[in-house]
Amino acid sequence: MNSPQPAPGEPLKVTIDPVELAADLIRADSVTPAHGAVFDILATALAATGFEVDRFVVGDAPDGPVENLLAIRGDRGRHLAFAGHVDVVPPGDGWTDSPWSGTVRGGLLYGRGAVDMKGAVAAFVAAAAREAGDTVSLIVTGDEEGPATYGTVALIERMAARGMRPDWCLVGEPTSAARLGDTIKVGRRGSVNIWIEVAGRQGHVAYPHLADNPIPRLIAMLAEIEAIRLDDGNRWFQPSNIEITDLQVGNGATNVIPALATARLSIRFNDLHRGGELADRIAAIAARHGGTATARISGEAFLTPPGPLSDVVTAAIGDVTGIEPELSTTGGTSDARFLSRLCPTVEFGLLNATMHKVDEAVAVDDLYRLTDIYAGIIRRAAA
Repeated sequence: MNSPQPAPGEPLKVTIDPVELAADLIRADSVTPAHGAVFDILATALAATGFEVDRFVVGDAPDGPVENLLAIRGDRGRHLAFAGHVDVVPPGDGWTDSPWSGTVRGGLLYGRGAVDMKGAVAAFVAAAAREAGDTVSLIVTGDEEGPATYGTVALIERMAARGMRPDWCLVGEPTSAARLGDTIKVGRRGSVNIWIEVAGRQGHVAYPHLADNPIPRLIAMLAEIEAIRLDDGNRWFQPSNIEITDLQVGNGATNVIPALATARLSIRFNDLHRGGELADRIAAIAARHGGTATARISGEAFLTPPGPLSDVVTAAIGDVTGIEPELSTTGGTSDARFLSRLCPTVEFGLLNATMHKVDEAVAVDDLYRLTDIYAGIIRRAAA
């Protein structure tokens, strides 16, 4: 990395190799929540390209403390924000090399976070070293893969306190499916998890009249929930779905009626619903069967309709790859669920085939091409 900083108004003269930066970030073990070294590396690269860097730690156990980074450069024209994370999921066993090796082999850069999403963070920093843009910021958390309680939400609060509000936000999650550039996410379904409890009265199975078995009531409740068809989807979203993800009684005895039965649901819902409405609906069913339901809404559904932001991203992808991406809302959730409250938000990044897998890897050529695409987005956003 060549780091002499230009005087105000002069073209940027910094060169950052996205593969080298991504490898350095990978070598910093940053299982969620990330702290320290990985942010040191990122902050150094950003400072060399003229960014004002703000690092802060927030939150208490069990979901904190979490380190976050907010960086900004420029104060004119359209404000383009890039959002991402440098925390990663645990590596698991069976890697060919160390998950923190950052090794290049056979044209691939290996390591936990290569795809999700240290590679995209490195590509955007390298792109920002080439293209000044108008106002460019980075919103980077150390807790996207974890509870996310003190991650992007805290960054948004920090931005508000500083009077920072982007016009557009690009999230660098790995959205590409078969080849780089084939998919942009313009929305995501919402997510709510619900814990159900049905209390009974413990007793001997030979004397059921002296006990109250909660299991039949839980079964009836779940049957009613399973029969629900929330919707048939719409132009942009697939149908919403309710899935039973856990069922427990924990009764080790064969001759005892248990005192408690529990279940857990996960609902992924489109923009025809709100999380609170779905939680209330399940709670009403639970109550009818003598149970209780406790909900945690991870995020609401959002959609950024096709428009100037997706047009710019699409054009930049076409310039580099020659393909026109699909605009999609499929897949899991991301921190775009928070950022979409601020401004139009889309997601675009690397191929997602190896994310969270053993031997996670990104093609070196894709990192360079993603850098070219991100540079094109910065340039077009300032036009």
